[in-house]
Amino acid sequence: MRTVVPGPCPVCNTEIEYLYQTDNIPYFSDIIIIRALCEKCGYRYVDTQVLTTQAPGRVEFFVEVPDDLNTRVVRSMEGTIMIPELGVRIDPGPACEGFISNVEGVLDRVVGVVEGIITCGDEKERENARKFLESVAAVKSGELLVTLIIDDPSGNSAIISEKTKKLPYPENDDDRKEEDHAEKTGE
Repeated sequence: MRTVVPGPCPVCNTEIEYLYQTDNIPYFSDIIIIRALCEKCGYRYVDTQVLTTQAPGRVEFFVEVPDDLNTRVVRSMEGTIMIPELGVRIDPGPACEGFISNVEGVLDRVVGVVEGIITCGDEKERENARKFLESVAAVKSGELLVTLIIDDPSGNSAIISEKTKKLPYPENDDDRKEEDHAEKTGE
């Protein structure tokens, strides 16, 4: 179902359209996608919300071959994304938006942030950013294997693949940090 609702842009108060669209992701859930764009000031809003409630959980997906980059990823507004082999951890913040993408799209989102460091960081930050971008290129070519992990207290994040491991949600943040440390050090 698709519904368009007029309303004011929160930035410039111009009348814009808010699009609400429901959809079903097979093997996952019904969702609603909310979109708005103000052509006057450039305000953009996109959010994806899951319409069902799930148990808190962790999902893990091992990226082994380039075709794994096409695997669908659903991240709720509460999901924390981690790729330990790349040192990536994306915690949800107050302006966090849910999204539907694929593994490559998640990597591209991180690359977009890191590319900003290349233009405005100091020399050490730029060098680290260049190394990171080389690592992402190696993941995309299948030369570097990584694990994509999403912890979600709402249980509304998913990685849609038969290879995905569904695990219990770590009870507290200290448990997640200890697990992250163990993954990195092999302890």
